[in-house]
Amino acid sequence: MARYAIGDIQGCYHSLMHLLAQLDFQPGRDSLWLVGDLINRGTGSLEVLRWVYTHRDHVRVVLGNHDLHAIAVAHDIRPPHRFDTLTALFAAEDGSQLLTWLRQQPLMVLDDDFAMLHAGLYPQWTLPQARALAAEVEAVLQSADYLSFLQQMYGNQPAAWDDRLIGIDRLRAITNGLTRMRLLDDAGTMEFAFKGEVQDIPAGYQPWFKVAARQSAQARQTILFGHWSALGLYQGEGVVALDTGCLWGRQLTAYALETGAFTQVPLDPRDQPAGTVGE
Repeated sequence: MARYAIGDIQGCYHSLMHLLAQLDFQPGRDSLWLVGDLINRGTGSLEVLRWVYTHRDHVRVVLGNHDLHAIAVAHDIRPPHRFDTLTALFAAEDGSQLLTWLRQQPLMVLDDDFAMLHAGLYPQWTLPQARALAAEVEAVLQSADYLSFLQQMYGNQPAAWDDRLIGIDRLRAITNGLTRMRLLDDAGTMEFAFKGEVQDIPAGYQPWFKVAARQSAQARQTILFGHWSALGLYQGEGVVALDTGCLWGRQLTAYALETGAFTQVPLDPRDQPAGTVGE
């Protein structure tokens, strides 16, 4: 049995199928770890989600910001973005079932040797603490009160973690850290606008995984994440970054958890809508 972690798919169904063929992935023998942003922006969001749902017994998923966005748009809580590619998913007979299943997925996975999340971790968090905090948000998302949470989920405040946070501020800070974080300043405050390359990081900020006092750096587990396509494939500081910008014309990447080998395939042109820009 092999385990493979795959970077942000974002609806790139044909590229995903090509990558799985390269891996000789066999459900029942092998398993996948998907770092979030399964859907949106690529042309095959419905097909990706159907495939993952069909093979759900052999797949571990964490929610990304695009996944949460799709759930919020489906419930008329957020307006669609002009570059969204979710219409077919929303219109499908099984669309509601697929999105309900997606909403019930975790924000973080913690195993004996690996941890997986979509974006980042606050420096104060150990991995067990982060897993417990993720569970607080998951409990609300999986409850009958999930619409109330989705209505209040968006916003950039609070931009730093404080153990004393309560209520929606606490849940929003947890969600933003796990699904949106890239940079932190010396005070531990997130910067939400930057999406660029490391050499262009604004003065006074650094990637969350470079923070010297980061508690999760002491963990025995390697942390798998995505979300930052301009960072690309990165390995160091006990982390492996796997968003290699498939949708933006680059590659979709798999990382073999047992061997450390990387496998990449280029974007299949069928996956990219005409005029795709931004992130």
